[in-house]
Amino acid sequence: MRHPGDSDLAGRKEPEWVARPERSNTLAMRCIVWVALGLGRAPARLLLYPICVYFLIFSVKTRAASRKYLRKVLAREPRIADLFRHYHTFAATILDRVFLLNDRYADFDVRVHGKEIVDGMNAHGEGCFLLGAHLGSFEIIRALGRETKVPPINLVMYEENAHKLNSVLRAINPDLALQVIALGKVDSMLKVEAALERGEFAGMLGDRSIAGEGTVKHDFFGEQATFPLGPFRIAMLLQRPIVLMFGLYHGGKRYDIHFELLADMRRLERSQRELALDRALTGYLERIEHYCRLYPYNWFNFYDFWQ
Repeated sequence: MRHPGDSDLAGRKEPEWVARPERSNTLAMRCIVWVALGLGRAPARLLLYPICVYFLIFSVKTRAASRKYLRKVLAREPRIADLFRHYHTFAATILDRVFLLNDRYADFDVRVHGKEIVDGMNAHGEGCFLLGAHLGSFEIIRALGRETKVPPINLVMYEENAHKLNSVLRAINPDLALQVIALGKVDSMLKVEAALERGEFAGMLGDRSIAGEGTVKHDFFGEQATFPLGPFRIAMLLQRPIVLMFGLYHGGKRYDIHFELLADMRRLERSQRELALDRALTGYLERIEHYCRLYPYNWFNFYDFWQ
């Protein structure tokens, strides 16, 4: 359950995911792009096996975090094969990002569930928040948007994260331009509101916090973990619906995309706001647990999430 007393600025220590150095760099990404596009997806996927074995052997903290998560989601002690599959699923989605960002969406078998929710909002020109997590591939959702000509998805994230993402994307395809609204600036909310008024979508990931951000402790797979309240508060402030989005890797060339209406933050009375906030966060975490159990190897927070 949620503990309000543990929320907001309790402890400004940087989360482990922020403090941990990036293993990838631009040169490495360019090499991966060259191999993937030069050899094709099938040969490139063969290279994932030695890469995953290497990280499985030498990334001690990452392996421990994977084991802890898998123990919870599988409800048993994970085997080496489970750890390897977890690594391989992550690596496969990173490789597929190269093809998706180079307009190869048609190469994949993508099955969409709940698309009528997004289509309905699009038909009425209603902007909404698309809320996801580090679960599966966000890139497959953006690729779906490009294919179906839905309104643009503006990524709402902190500027440092945007710089990291853009450096990776430039290495994959220098012609790419991300629509990013950086948080933490004077005009951040005005930009988000303007995009929503144009009928565009605002995409956010709600499972990682940064130092100084408002957070709350909540039960997640039977243990307390810290989650940011920012995405829910922004949706409430701008009075917009929140739609869940998950692009989950099924294996091979198949992805399953799921959209679900999580909460409608429009026209809430002041007395209803705290309850609506709590219900939205609880519902969000329940759905993440649901999809983690269906696709257990798609959870890509490779650090001690319950620290």
